[in-house]
Amino acid sequence: MKPLDIALCITDLHVGGAERCLVELATRLDRERFCPVVYSLTPPPETGQTALVSRLQAAEIDVYFLDARRNADILRVVRHLKQLLAAQSPQILQSFLFHANIVGRMAARRAGVPRIVSGIRVAERQSRWHLWVDQRTSRKVDYYVCVSESVAQFSKKEAGLPAEKLLVIPNGVDSTKYPAEEPADLEPLGIAADRRVVTFIGRLERQKGVAWLLETAALWLPQLPDCDLLVVGNGPEQEKIAEGNRHGISDRVHFAGWRADVPEILAASDLLVLPSRWEGMPNVVLEAMASRLPVIATRVEGVEELLGPDAAVQTVRYGDSQTFTDKIVKFLKDPTLRSQLAQENRYRAEENFALSTMVEAYQDLWESLAAP
Repeated sequence: MKPLDIALCITDLHVGGAERCLVELATRLDRERFCPVVYSLTPPPETGQTALVSRLQAAEIDVYFLDARRNADILRVVRHLKQLLAAQSPQILQSFLFHANIVGRMAARRAGVPRIVSGIRVAERQSRWHLWVDQRTSRKVDYYVCVSESVAQFSKKEAGLPAEKLLVIPNGVDSTKYPAEEPADLEPLGIAADRRVVTFIGRLERQKGVAWLLETAALWLPQLPDCDLLVVGNGPEQEKIAEGNRHGISDRVHFAGWRADVPEILAASDLLVLPSRWEGMPNVVLEAMASRLPVIATRVEGVEELLGPDAAVQTVRYGDSQTFTDKIVKFLKDPTLRSQLAQENRYRAEENFALSTMVEAYQDLWESLAAP
C-alpha cells in the first residue's frame, strides 16, 4: 500500500520540548507506512539552534518555513500553507502548539485535508484567549492529542473541548541517550569540579517560576555550603530574573543561558528542580528521570503522572517555600535516598515512557483515521 502522506505543522523549529517531540516522531516513523512533510510557521532558526532542522534534512524529510514574524502575517501564512498542503495532498495534518494548531486547521480545511489532529502540550493558565479560540474552532478538528491526562481534563473543563475528541499520548524519551557518557564541564560557568549542583532547565518566563526558585535558594543554599544552583535557559524574563538575584547568594547562582548539551548538563547535576506554576508534561523531568536523577518539582500538570508512586516524595505545592527548601536539603544530605529515587526514576522512564511507544501510538491513531 502507498504510505500515508502526513503533514506535521509546528510554530517554529528552535530547540524545545514540542519541537524535539515533532522531530523524534518524524524521523522515527515507519517510512513504508508514512511519508511526512514538516511545516514551520516561522523562519529557520538562527545559527546555533539548527540541530533539529539538520536531523530532519538528514532523514530526507522535506521542511518548509512560512516566515511568519508577527501577528499581521497570519492570513498570508494561512494562504501559503493552504497552497503547500494542496500540493502535498496529505491524508492527515498533525499540528503542535497553539499558533500551529489554529493556522494549521484553517489552512488544512481550505486545502481539503480530510483529517486534522491538534496537539495540546500545556494547560494554558495565562493566555486565556487561547482557550476561547481553540474552543470556537474545535469543529474543524477530528481529535486533540493531549500530552497527559491532566492536560486532557484541563482541556475539557477549562477550554470546553469535547471529551470525545480528547486523546492522551504521553511524551517519550530515548533512554539510550541518557545518562550522557561524559558530564558537562561546568568550570567555565564558575562551578568548581568538587561542587554539587542543583539544576533548573527551561525557559525564563513567568510559567516556570524561576523568580520563586531564587527566593527559596536564599533559604537552602546556606544549609548546603558545598552546593551551587545552575540556571540553564533564556527567555523574556531573563534580565528581570538575573537582576532579582539579590539574596546574598549571587556568587552561588550561575546563569548558563541556552545550552545544546542538556544530557551532559544533567549528567553533571545532583538534582533537578522544576518550580513551575503550570505545565503539560515537562520533558526535562522525563530526561532527568532517564539520567538517573532525583527530581523536586511543583505539583503541576503531567509531573505526578511522570513520577508515579514516587511523586509524593518528589513534589511540592507551588509557593510552599519551606517544604521546597526542606526537600532540597534532605535530598542533598541523604545519598541513600537520592540513589534510591534515581534508580526508580530511571526504571519508570524506561518502562512507561519509551519513545517507541509514543511513536507507535501516533502511527496507530493516524492509520485509524485514514481507514475507509
